[in-house]
Amino acid sequence: MESPSAKSWSIHTRPDIIRKYQILERIGSGAYSDVHRARRLSDGVIVALKEIHDYQSAFREIEALQILQGSPNIVVLHEYFWREDEDAVLVLEFLKTDLATVIAEAKKRGSDGGESGWRLAVDEVKRWMIQILSGLDACHRNMIVHRDLKPSNLLIADDGVLKLADFGQARILMEPEFDESNEISQPSEMNSSDQVPAISQPPAIFSGTESSVREGNRTEEQEPISKEEYFRALDELKAKNSETEFDKETCTYDGDTSCIATCTTSDLEEDPFKGSSYSYEMEGGVPADDGQGSLTSCVGTRWFRAPELLYGSTNYGLEIDLWSLGCIFAELFTLEPLFPGTADIDQISRIFTTLGNLTEDSWPGCSKLPDFQIISFNNIDKPIGLEACLPNRSPDEISIVKRLLCYDPSNRATAMELLQDKYFTDEPLPVPLSELHIPSTRTGQDLDSPAGWYNNNDSDSDMDVLGPLNVTTRATRYSVQYD
Repeated sequence: MESPSAKSWSIHTRPDIIRKYQILERIGSGAYSDVHRARRLSDGVIVALKEIHDYQSAFREIEALQILQGSPNIVVLHEYFWREDEDAVLVLEFLKTDLATVIAEAKKRGSDGGESGWRLAVDEVKRWMIQILSGLDACHRNMIVHRDLKPSNLLIADDGVLKLADFGQARILMEPEFDESNEISQPSEMNSSDQVPAISQPPAIFSGTESSVREGNRTEEQEPISKEEYFRALDELKAKNSETEFDKETCTYDGDTSCIATCTTSDLEEDPFKGSSYSYEMEGGVPADDGQGSLTSCVGTRWFRAPELLYGSTNYGLEIDLWSLGCIFAELFTLEPLFPGTADIDQISRIFTTLGNLTEDSWPGCSKLPDFQIISFNNIDKPIGLEACLPNRSPDEISIVKRLLCYDPSNRATAMELLQDKYFTDEPLPVPLSELHIPSTRTGQDLDSPAGWYNNNDSDSDMDVLGPLNVTTRATRYSVQYD
C-alpha cells in the first residue's frame, strides 16, 4: 500500500468515487494521468481508476471507448466521473500485463536456454496477431485512429484476450453515420445491464470536425468500408480542414509514452536534437491538435511512428496505425524492436537503411511533406531490406510486414485485409487462447522505450549511423545533412 504522501489528493477526496470504490494503490503515474488499482464495493471486482489531468485527452478517450464498447479486443470502460472543476476519472477493467511483457519474457526464456530459444512459437504469434488486427479493425471501421500503437498499449487479460488500450491520443476522423445537425454532443451516459451508469457528463468543448459520441456499439453493426471509399471520404475531410493552419510552435508532446492498466507515463529520455527546427517532440503538454479538426504530427512513440509523421505531416489518416502495426509484428517475430531510433533523425535513418530513401518513386507526392526539404540524406544504394531484419522467418511472415511497412500510405494493407490472409489458416493454426503463455504480471519499466530493457541492446546513435552532421542555416530554417 502506498504512503499517504504519495496519494493523488483529488481522487481520494471525491465522495462520488470513494462511495463506490475502495482505492487500493497507485500503480502508475505520469505528467497527465495517474492510475489506481481499486475494488468496486458493490461486487468486489478489481478495476483500474484512470485519473486524467488533461481535458482534451480525457474527452477523446471517453469518446473513443464509448463508440467501441462491446468490441472484444478493446479495453472496457465501465463508467466515468467528470465534473467542471475536477479531473476526469475513467473506471476501466484491470489488466495486469501487456504484449511488451510477453516479448520480454520470451526473450528471457531464450537467453536462459529455454526450449523456445529466442522466438515465440508461430502458433502463439498468430493468435496475438489476430487479436491485434481484430482490435484495430474495430477502431478503423469506426474511423478511429489510435495514434499510439505499441506493445505496452496492448494489454492482456488473465484468459489471454488482448485488448487495445490508452486512447488518449485517438481521433475520430469522421462520423461513421452522417449527422445533419453537425452538432457536438457530450459523451453519453453508459447504460447496460453489466455497466454502471456514469454519474456526470463533461461539457461539450470541441467544434469543427470533432465528432459527437453515440451510445451503443457500432462495430458489429457497421458494414466494412472499402479502401477506395475510405480514401474518398478522407480526401473530403482533408479538404474541409485545408484552411486551418497548424502552428508547430503550439505543439506539445509527452515524450515516448507508455501505458499499463491504461496509465500514461512520461519517458524522460533527452533528445540530442531537441530544439532543432525538425524536432516534433516539444515539452510541456499532451499531443495537441488545433481544436478545429486539424491533426498534429506530434503523436505516438518514436519507434512506431510512421514516416509521414517524422516528416511533419498533419494530413494523414488511419494508415499511421498500420505502419505501427508492421513494427509490432516484426518485433513479435524477432523479439527486438525493428527501428529503435534514439532521436527523430536517427529514426528516419534506420528506416532508410532498411527500406531505402524516401523518393517520389516510392511515394508519389512525398516531396510535399512539410519537412521533406529540411532533412536530406545521402543516397542509400543498397538498403538491407526487411528480409535481413527478419532472419529465419517464413516468406508469408515477411510478406505481412512488407504489406504494412510501405512508404506510400495508400499501399499499406488494412487490418481487415490482413485478417483474411492465408497465413492465419495455414498450419500451424493459431493456438487457442487457453494455451497462450500469459505473464503473471507486468515488468516494472516501460519495455518499449529507450529507458526500458531495450537499453541493454547496442543501439547505434545518430552519429554512429550517419557520420558527421552538417547544419546550414537557410533564413528561418535549417538544412540538415549527414555524410
